Amino acid sequence: MPAESDGVIETRGLEPVPDEERTGRVRELVPTWVAANISVLLLTMGAGLVVSGGLNLWQVLVVASAGPLVSYGLVGLISIAGKRGGAPGMALSRAVFGQRGNLLPGSLIWVARWGWETINAVTGAYALLTVLDLLFEVRSNTFLIVLTLLFFVGCTFLVSGLGINALRACSTWSAYLFGAFSVLVLGYLVVDTDWTAVFGRPAGSSAMMIAGIGTIAAGGISWVPSGPDFTRYLPQTASATGVVGATVGGAGVVVLPMVLMGAVMAVGTPDLASAQDPVSFIGELLPLWIAVPYLLIALVGMVLINSMSMYSAGFTAQTLGIRVPRAWAVSVNAVISLVGGFLLMVVATSFFGAFISFLTLLAVAFSAWIGVFGVDMLRRKSYDAEALLDTTRSSAYWYRGGFAWQAMTAWGFALLAGLAFTRVDWFSGPLAGTWIGENGLGWVVGVLTSAGLYAALVRARPTAEPGPTSQGEPELAAALPN
Repeated sequence: MPAESDGVIETRGLEPVPDEERTGRVRELVPTWVAANISVLLLTMGAGLVVSGGLNLWQVLVVASAGPLVSYGLVGLISIAGKRGGAPGMALSRAVFGQRGNLLPGSLIWVARWGWETINAVTGAYALLTVLDLLFEVRSNTFLIVLTLLFFVGCTFLVSGLGINALRACSTWSAYLFGAFSVLVLGYLVVDTDWTAVFGRPAGSSAMMIAGIGTIAAGGISWVPSGPDFTRYLPQTASATGVVGATVGGAGVVVLPMVLMGAVMAVGTPDLASAQDPVSFIGELLPLWIAVPYLLIALVGMVLINSMSMYSAGFTAQTLGIRVPRAWAVSVNAVISLVGGFLLMVVATSFFGAFISFLTLLAVAFSAWIGVFGVDMLRRKSYDAEALLDTTRSSAYWYRGGFAWQAMTAWGFALLAGLAFTRVDWFSGPLAGTWIGENGLGWVVGVLTSAGLYAALVRARPTAEPGPTSQGEPELAAALPN
């Protein structure tokens, strides 16, 4: 695959970015993670905290603050590996799990992205249908569902195919527009809301607050393996602290107000948390002159969320051996999101229930990888660029039979442990009835189990000579423990 990247279409695949092309800036991560959270689903989640969780506004404030801090803190930490190795996250993962071993967590993460992209495609299609209804009184039907899904996924495929430059440009403009209209919506809610009813709600339980933090954090955790994909164009001298701060700040500035807005809206519209259509309520709660442009801007945001996910999915597909250019590797995910989106919109009876169940399992699936990769990153000072791309027995990352047994063992045990404490609508682990399971902390068990077990198993990690783009990083060597 070509190693160069021009000004319009990014043609680079898994190969690490040479130092002379690392011209990115840390501040560019802020609009990237703002765009990754421009979704009206956050309103639905905020409503769920009030209606299903029984929390009051102050408790929702705590949950909405802690959720992105935990999840995007992890995204930022893992993103440091991207500027260190100059390669996508799942390519760097080969150095941890081995060339063959990486296929197992890579396959699971790739499949998980199908669900995430399907959820976003459905939300985007609902936004289009709501706009058509508000402006032209066109009611939803099967034909329109297919048409709106095709339009949304087609836009997603176009932006993700263009690559990092298109994503950066779109993210910046959408962040400004969405921010401006969110302030407008907040102003309208301040004037129109019955604040006596909002502040008069009794407090919910601490257990529901913990579960709520897990639910909010689950959406951010799904971005952890993708973090390095958006930092690989940063110079190795870029501030590690700045990377984490920009990631958390960009996400938090969207998640916090959106979740709070959803909680406030739910006081007057409790059906919001259980609606099959998670978008149409906006047309009922807001005047037309606010609702339509707000939905259109949110639609752009949801296209960007899916584009970022498909962008990363293209790299994951390449690590699994799909030998096509990155721009076309995303086509598989596009087709799957079309089919899955149709089934979810036409067949499923509860969008919110399916969404929360998916987020819960998604967080557990990713958590086992996070713990292993994170511990390895703290111990590792460099990546061998040539070994990352060499999938033969001669690779420095071949280890034993293509597997790093310490990483595989920790990952497998952590995945089972996390699922054991997890309960969703159609799955319940044997330990889901414990305090940990009842509070939705299965993903925390996954992270801690994989990190602790891997750290205990790895006493002398195999080393490889750094390749031409994998020089050691003095800043991180001083900032992180060996």
